[in-house]
Amino acid sequence: MFKVNQNYLRLPGSYLFSEIGKRVAAWQTEHPEKEIIRLGIGDVTRPLSPAVIRALHEAVDEMAHEDTFHGYSPDLGYEFLREAIVRRDFAPRGCKISPDEIFVSDGSKCDSANIQEIFSPECIVAVCDPVYPVYVDSNVMAGRSGALDTVSGRWERIIYLPCTEENGFVPEIPEETPDLIYLCSPNNPTGTAMTLEQLQAWVDYANRVSAVILFDAAYEAYISEPGIPHSIYECRGAKTCAIELRSFSKTAGFTGVRLGYTVVPKALISADGVSLHRLWARRHGTKFNGASYIQQRAGAAVLTEEGQQEVWDMIDYYMENARIIRKGLMEAGLTVYGGINAPYIWLKTPQGQGSWDYFDFLLKNLGIVVTPGAGFGPCGEGFVRLTAFGSLENTRKAIARFRA
Repeated sequence: MFKVNQNYLRLPGSYLFSEIGKRVAAWQTEHPEKEIIRLGIGDVTRPLSPAVIRALHEAVDEMAHEDTFHGYSPDLGYEFLREAIVRRDFAPRGCKISPDEIFVSDGSKCDSANIQEIFSPECIVAVCDPVYPVYVDSNVMAGRSGALDTVSGRWERIIYLPCTEENGFVPEIPEETPDLIYLCSPNNPTGTAMTLEQLQAWVDYANRVSAVILFDAAYEAYISEPGIPHSIYECRGAKTCAIELRSFSKTAGFTGVRLGYTVVPKALISADGVSLHRLWARRHGTKFNGASYIQQRAGAAVLTEEGQQEVWDMIDYYMENARIIRKGLMEAGLTVYGGINAPYIWLKTPQGQGSWDYFDFLLKNLGIVVTPGAGFGPCGEGFVRLTAFGSLENTRKAIARFRA
């Protein structure tokens, strides 16, 4: 008789954004005449840029001819894309990353969930709190979490790094010693970005205790302030302790196209002498057949001069939305964070309301969908996340409702 992976049964309820979708759908069914403005799920709304559209069409046309047809892509991804990534994303910042340390994938969400597979089930995991749910959920599925304390909302074998108003939403070095450390900067959901000095402290710590940092840089393109690193490899010694995950989704609007990549330096060696680059290459080649040629040509177009300008125009559009949201909420007397180096605004619920209670209030009274902070971890309670990925029209309309 077959049995299931019992670790999956440890996960409570449904995935955060699935639960939001269910609640919104139920309310819409009851109130079909009400207009809803979605500022919850971080999905983009701007169309793909002209350079990307041209590249997609050209790649599709190539697939129609025998001499330019492409089948399976190389394990690591096409060289033209990996070289463009090095040239655009790393070399200008003094990061010495080679093309064969880059693994192209169909998105950083998959990589951030799958990267834990190359580590021992006994590894102790540390995560920021609040945090992107995939980091925790994937380790629960792998059996690293222990039991859930239903009172505190924390898993017994996971080290939580509180990110609160008191510490400026920047994680502090824990008393316990983790093996794997998940860091996200600019952070999802708080919108906070770590300075080079703050990130360097984590790199020094990880090298000192032989831990690995899994660094999610999905929102690095939104950084606007000086002194904020776009890559962990801007820090000294990062290549011996850090894996970086990147995405085209929020940078270039590829949430529906699907493209990302992970950097695993060859200098990253486990305590027992095993190359993590070799392990990830083995896993990648076994379980993934590669992002399509069409996707990768689109990604390469993003990294051209023309593509970069179009990307900045798109980012400026979203960050104008973030400015409107942040300013409007503050003028309405609310306490907000983020929205400067990230497309997320972290709103403190008024009068100590619970996150899900405030979610329901905004949905039912203002027709605005946000994301409850409690869904990102215990320290997210008392906050909600708003995204700047909507249209300018809807963003202005939503803020007018808050003011009213």
